[in-house]
Amino acid sequence: MTDFETILLDRKGRVGIITLHRPKALNALNSQLMGEVVAAVDELDKDAEIGAILITGSDRAFAAGADIKEMQPKSYMDVYLDDFFSAWDKVAAARTPTIAAVAGYALGGGCELAMLCDILIAADTAKFGQPEIKLGVIPGIGGSQRLTRAVGKAKAMELCLTGRNMDAEEAERAGLVSRIVPAADLLDEALQTATTIADMSLPVAMMAKEAVNRSFETTLTEGIRFERRVFHSTFATEDQKEGMTAFVEKRPPVFKHR
Repeated sequence: MTDFETILLDRKGRVGIITLHRPKALNALNSQLMGEVVAAVDELDKDAEIGAILITGSDRAFAAGADIKEMQPKSYMDVYLDDFFSAWDKVAAARTPTIAAVAGYALGGGCELAMLCDILIAADTAKFGQPEIKLGVIPGIGGSQRLTRAVGKAKAMELCLTGRNMDAEEAERAGLVSRIVPAADLLDEALQTATTIADMSLPVAMMAKEAVNRSFETTLTEGIRFERRVFHSTFATEDQKEGMTAFVEKRPPVFKHR
């Protein structure tokens, strides 16, 4: 297991847990943290013994945003030539299902990191927002795109143009989060969800994730065709045989992730 300075990496059963750990900076996303999160996700994504990845922060902040002190002196050529923030795309590209467990502030880059994940579970203390406009910039990790797909143009436009925050209840009503849980139960609930997913067939979970994500990239007709072909392909897996046999025999399946 790789050693990190700005995150904590743990494994519980078939779940990999990444905890953002810059407590003095409210887990602000600097380049080091970005690199370490991406490296940890890559490590877990390649591990056949991991079936779900959980990303979380602290009680006070999932991540309060990008590190403004690091960005302030940068020029256009600095960020353009470095393709600044592009490394975050690797989190969204992970094939293993990902869950964000959010308590406290998830603002700017923190909100965007949460939206990079497949499932977003929020504590009742969570606050979401894209306040970049107050700094004279716009979202740069997909906020204007993923937020719009999650909550619709009207609310996304308001949040991006005013920089206001929304609480967990509004985020749930808008469709940004899967569900809200009491802050004290957040990690247990998120871990339970992650464990449930990790106990499923890993290749089939990957296929399900890919099929849902395809709905944002294509027409309905093409999406349904893609889903059906992937559905057909599940019949080539050992886990499809085990799952259906276990159902007929009235016993829990024992998936081999093959």
